[in-house]
Amino acid sequence: MYDVLFFTNVLRLLDERKITKQQLADHAGISISFLSDLTNGKANPSLKILEAIASALEVPLASLLESTDASAETMRQLAGGVPIQSVPEGYCWVSALLTDYQAYTVQQWDTSNRKQLSQGKSKN
Repeated sequence: MYDVLFFTNVLRLLDERKITKQQLADHAGISISFLSDLTNGKANPSLKILEAIASALEVPLASLLESTDASAETMRQLAGGVPIQSVPEGYCWVSALLTDYQAYTVQQWDTSNRKQLSQGKSKN
């Protein structure tokens, strides 16, 4: 399951940042072939490779292994390495280190946004 979470998050970040797999591979110091195998679920990266990819994407490694809001069907589709727009326009996905109070506040915002999105409303 972690491999699916990993490549789902990598593909999401590539899409959000408008960078190519080739650019990521170059910055991470790995071959495009290996990166493609990773994002297609055909290869198992070492911790060193995971760290290189996270560093190239300028995100903490843990954020590449966080759960995603993608449905089970979307996760299956991603097994083919097809990027999706998992975050609606006008929204962004962030990982941050917060105090307990800050995290509580952010969770309230998240709940409100998800409710609005499920009702088909745009952001305020």
